[in-house]
Amino acid sequence: MNAPDGLAPTLPGFDVASVRAQFPVLAQRVHDDRRLAYLDNAATTQKPEAVLQALDHYYRHDNSNVHRGVHALAARATKGYEDARARIARFAGADVAGTVFTRGTTEAINLVAYSYLLPRLEAGDEILVTEMEHHANIVPWQILAERTGARVVVAPVRDDGGLDLDAWRERLTSRTRMAAFVHVSNTLGTINPVAEMVAAARERGVPTCIDGAQAVAHMPLDFGALGADFYAFSAHKLYGPTGFGVLLARPELLAGMPPWQGGGDMIETVSFDGTTFAEPPARFEAGTPHIAGAIGLAAAIDWLDATGVAAAGAHEQTLLRDAMDAIRDIPGLRVLGTAPDKAAIIAFTIDGTHPSDISSLLDMQGVAVRIGHHCTMPLHSRFGISGSARASFAVYNDGEDVTQFAAALTKAREMLR
Repeated sequence: MNAPDGLAPTLPGFDVASVRAQFPVLAQRVHDDRRLAYLDNAATTQKPEAVLQALDHYYRHDNSNVHRGVHALAARATKGYEDARARIARFAGADVAGTVFTRGTTEAINLVAYSYLLPRLEAGDEILVTEMEHHANIVPWQILAERTGARVVVAPVRDDGGLDLDAWRERLTSRTRMAAFVHVSNTLGTINPVAEMVAAARERGVPTCIDGAQAVAHMPLDFGALGADFYAFSAHKLYGPTGFGVLLARPELLAGMPPWQGGGDMIETVSFDGTTFAEPPARFEAGTPHIAGAIGLAAAIDWLDATGVAAAGAHEQTLLRDAMDAIRDIPGLRVLGTAPDKAAIIAFTIDGTHPSDISSLLDMQGVAVRIGHHCTMPLHSRFGISGSARASFAVYNDGEDVTQFAAALTKAREMLR
């Protein structure tokens, strides 16, 4: 595929046109028959035909509850569900016994907060986070701190959006009971040195919880080699269904954690005299699970593996460089996050304009971006603004998306001047 004028060519051997053809939604036209440039991938990714077919097949042919039936549909549903767990664990370099299914990254972090940390937390203890965290990796820890008399300690972000690693290390003390940090910032795009951070925390005996929501679709993950204690991510940012997520954990930690929700399927025995609980991961999966979510995520992982995670990430880096080059001379443009290690996320403002006005004008030209604080209000406050617009790229985006975005943004700026 030839690149548009002024843009670098597509990576050798990476056929983005073939990739795009597998996403039905990208073929639609919007607003007076304009081509859709979908650049809202940090919020949610589109789904390839392989995932749509997997979901359709489950509901058409295998729909049943899992674990508690002996009929044919129940057996097939259970096998699909547990095969999905094994597939997801293998993709992430994790132990099957440490792969817990949740409703998403947010629930996974809350599970760690309430089941692992709360029983261990006392007044005066500290929970270390960074200034770039999503609210899902701030608010649960704040609630725990308020309940126990502990406190949340924040490591600052540099002006370029990179983490001040020295300051983070200084805040890692004998009082730290959890170090919680994002792998890739959903606003800045900053890629944190998570292996280095995990190693530093382990030297001090501090457990780690990583928000990997923005990382898993764009770079390889080996949870076992990383050495973290907990790692959370969501299916819908990995080309899979909404309402489904995963907590990766060291199995020995899960074994010592109490359940945080009670109900069916997480028990061993129940009587009115007391209850005994199932072994992990079932202990943390009360009630009927999102069976289709697991099957859909496994299908998404199969699809992404066939496409190539590393190749996808490299392709997105090319798009990021091209997009930054294409918009850098727009008067009044301010990009949040220019750290050297950066994912394909561009949050920006334009002097004298409101992000919602920018987004509306881009939408009229077929370009879909996100606006607001992106669930990072403290980070926006650090940069002296209340919100921003955000363009974020995925494996199916191409040079034409970049050209369309840059042209639409230039036109929007002229109209709002």
